[in-house]
Amino acid sequence: MAIKVEKLQINYKTLEEFQKFSEYGLPELSMLEELENNMVENLIDSPFYGIYRDGNLVARISLYRIDQENDQYFQPAQDYYEVFKLEVLPHYRNQGLGTALIDHAKSLGLPIKTNARRRSDSFWLKMGFQPVKYNPLRDRGESPYVWLPDGVSLRN
Repeated sequence: MAIKVEKLQINYKTLEEFQKFSEYGLPELSMLEELENNMVENLIDSPFYGIYRDGNLVARISLYRIDQENDQYFQPAQDYYEVFKLEVLPHYRNQGLGTALIDHAKSLGLPIKTNARRRSDSFWLKMGFQPVKYNPLRDRGESPYVWLPDGVSLRN
């Protein structure tokens, strides 16, 4: 079955779909409050992408575009995406859905930064991300990983 990544609308239907995730996922991955704060019926550019199976949202990611003025990771300084949350419902794991969401993010052509959560380091390495040397002023207790498109390197 082909995997189709869709941009999610910011609306009440998406809010209902996200409630299914909060039942299973870690509280910091629920995205409910994040969606509620952005709730204007389909009028805001959504940072959310997802994959549906049988009409139900089963995997999702939030990708925030960070302006180059705030870039502390890449050389040359540029806009990049930050993967803030990535989650696949338990019954749909190990089917390539997380990989499809990350591949979609890569297809947007900008560098990507994320923070590895508990026991997720091997996933990010498998996706071609590399760990960043920890900087306490910049990273503040996070565990940053980055993906670099051609022509982009890490800042020293």
